[in-house]
Order: sequence, then structure tokens, then C-alpha cells
Amino acid sequence: MSHYDLIIIGSGPAGRSAAIQAGKLKRRVLVIDRRDRLGGVSVHTGTIPSKTLRETVLNLSGWRERSFYGRSYRVKEDIEAQDLKSRLHKTLDYEVDILEHQFNRNHVDTLNGMAKFIGPNEVEVATEAGEVSRLTADRFLISTGTKTYRPDYVPFNGSTIVDSDEFLELAQIPRSLVVVGAGVIGVEYATMFSALDVRVTLIEPRDSFLDFIDSRIIEEFTHQIRDNGVDLRLGSAIEQIEDAGGHVEVSMANGRHVRAEMLLFAAGRMGATERLNLDAVGIATDHRGRIEVDRKTYQTSAKHIYAAGDVIGHPSLASTSIQQGRIAACHALDTPTLPESPWFPYGIYSVPEISTCGMSEEEMQERGIPYEVGVARFRETSRGHIMGLEHGMLKMLFSLKTRRVLGVQIVGEGATELIHIAQAVLNLKGTVDYFVQNTFNYPTLAEAYKIAGLDAFNRMPIPEEYKVKREPGAKVDTKAKKA
Repeated sequence: MSHYDLIIIGSGPAGRSAAIQAGKLKRRVLVIDRRDRLGGVSVHTGTIPSKTLRETVLNLSGWRERSFYGRSYRVKEDIEAQDLKSRLHKTLDYEVDILEHQFNRNHVDTLNGMAKFIGPNEVEVATEAGEVSRLTADRFLISTGTKTYRPDYVPFNGSTIVDSDEFLELAQIPRSLVVVGAGVIGVEYATMFSALDVRVTLIEPRDSFLDFIDSRIIEEFTHQIRDNGVDLRLGSAIEQIEDAGGHVEVSMANGRHVRAEMLLFAAGRMGATERLNLDAVGIATDHRGRIEVDRKTYQTSAKHIYAAGDVIGHPSLASTSIQQGRIAACHALDTPTLPESPWFPYGIYSVPEISTCGMSEEEMQERGIPYEVGVARFRETSRGHIMGLEHGMLKMLFSLKTRRVLGVQIVGEGATELIHIAQAVLNLKGTVDYFVQNTFNYPTLAEAYKIAGLDAFNRMPIPEEYKVKREPGAKVDTKAKKA
């Protein structure tokens, strides 16, 4: 029986960063993963595949050039499923190779198999070959991520009715697609396939979607995706999904019907914890299989067992999972480290992109914070003209009391890259003055920060130190002096 300082279950972003951190601290660490290849959901079915697919779609379809050359313009006339998957597999192979190299360089042991707890400090690992081994450790980290939610009323068949994992293996690009669930995953896939000129219907039982995003950004986004051809249907539940052989029939509670060649069910995910035997260590999960933790240390109710990543719920981002895993490993191994920054960026890789950092306008109103808004549209920038951008906007929220920037929301090309300027200013407690005083490269989309900053600055009270000081009784000469 082998003993480790830290055993990590799951090799996604949280497990990966925790393992490398532990390796750099020269501790004995083991990563257990049920797959025969490292990387977890993020590398194989989630973050990396979907973003690679998006980039491939935008490149092959010529989407970014259509404002110049017309809506019918394409780089490749007949785009097939294999065109999408070939780039996808190259990217995944590269990600796995890099991860394996990082583990080897930091002396991280790995083991493929299904792990479960059989005691407070002991796990049992069963491999596909039928071998069973038992391992002990002083500390554990659960980073098993999530799995797709597959309700009984959906007749999944792996070809025309699929979940988001199966969707990546599509044999051919459908001419029509129904996406059920307007969460992040559903919105991303619906909009990227619309860019391929697939007829897409996006169904969400609730009256709204992406509620954590500023409502004005969602209004702008909704207008754009509908203009791009997405049929967005909100506020009606699905009564029945029928596999009709050559097509899929969807009956809705409002009496409407939708027919398509393929249906993607993307309405939620579940924590992948059911096979961990958490009862053996006294850890409970919620109705979605997620684990509750201390958000500063990522300790579970069993203090020597930690959990990080999507398995603990919101915000369920690869970026935040990386941070959580590193902090959990440092705390588990009694190593001081910096805490997480209060503001982190949220990115949605739809077409167009959405990214936010800080508070929304609705949150500012709920908290009773007096504020001013600055807005810039990408078409107002020279870079936007060069790129042929007809849409896209950047919105900033400033406190009238402190002048600090408290929230930034962006929709449009490059939103997930541009947001990091806002993140830096937010975390450094910067004010509207930063955007007015500083020079931005010209022409760039980042210049939108300057435009939005001036938009708000011109409506905000002028601070005393910026006012022109004159002697009492002095008159202002408004006439130009003669030469």
C-alpha cells in the first residue's frame, strides 16, 4: 500500500493546478483519473473542445468577414463534421501532451481508474483491467467536475438526440438543430452552429436566460443572435420529445411544435460524486451532487478532504477552478499563499462573445449605490471599422460617491480578452479617471474603454481638485487677443 501527502481525484483544471503546486512544494502527490487520458471534462468534452470548435466554425465559415463580403461568403464552401473534428483532435492531443509533460517535470504520479473512499484516509482504485489497489494519504482533493444531466423524459439515442458530451462526436452537420437549455453551454453551441447557417431553435422554459448578466447586455445579445438566425423561444416548458427516426419532434406546453434533424439537450449538469462513496467520510452533497466547502480554504466538512472546481458549483469556470485548486493544495500542505482576488472575469464564448467583471446595473440598484454609466459601441472605434464590426458594446458602471469602477460588461468580438483591463482596474480600486487620463493604443478595440470612460466622466460631478481656480472677482476674458 502506497502513502501520499496528497491524493487528487480528477485531473481537470482544479486537479491539475493542485498537483503541480504540490509537486513544486516537493510533496508526494498522486492524481487519479477515471479516463485513460489526463485532462478531465475541461480538455475532453468541455472548455477546450467547445472553444476549439467555435474558432474552427468562425474561421471556416468566414463569419468575421461577412460584413465586407456579404452573408453568403464562406472560406470553405462545403463544411463537414470532419473539418470541425480534425482541428479539435489536434488541439486535444496537444493539451494532453502538455499536461503529461508538466506532471512528469513536477514528479506527479498518476493512476487511471475509478476511485472511492473506504475510510477517512484511504481510497480504493479499480482499473478497467479489473485490478484493485488501495492507497492512503494525509490529505485529499476532490476535483471530479460534473457530468451531463440526462432526465428520463429525454429519449437520448447518441445520434439525433444527444447531450453536450455526445454532441462533439456528431457524424455530420445537421441542417436544423434544436437546443434545449439557454444556459452557457446551450447558448454557445446554438450560436456557433447558427454561424454555420444551421437553422437553430433555442428553447428555454424560463422567461429569461443568463440572468447573472447585465440586462442591457442581454438585450443587445438577444437582438444580435436573432438577427443571426437563432429562433429563441422563452417561457414555455417542453411536454414531449419524440424520436421520429429521420427527425426529432418537440412538443411545447404553449401548443407549439418544433421539428429538427438533431436535438442537443444542455439543461444543466450534475456533480460527478455518486461513485466516490462519500458516506464513508461523512461528506454530504446537494440535489445536484455538488459538495459544500469553505470558500476561503476549500475544505469540506471533513477537514482533511478538500474539493474544488465545478464539483462545488458556482461559478463553474475553468479559470476559477485553476485558482481554487492551487489555494486548496497550499492550505492542505500548510503553505502560505495569496488569497483569491475579489473580482474575476466571467466569459461566455458564444457568437458574439459576452464577458463581465464586477457588478451588473441591477445589482448596483439592489444595493442602493448611486452610479453613472459609460457606454461605447465598437462601431464607434476605428478598429471596429477596420474589422467590419456592426455590433458590439462595452458598458462601465462607476460609483458617484467614490468614482470607482464597480462593473464592466462587454458583448462583441474579443470580449473575453478585453475584460482583463477592467479586471485589473477593479481589483486595484481604480476610478473613472484612469480611463480618461490614460492613452490606449490606436486603433484598437480597447479604445472603447476610453470612449466609455469619457461618456461617464462628462456626466459626473467634477472633483474639486480638477476645477479651475481663479482669484475672487477675476473676470474671464472671452475675447481672443489681437496679434
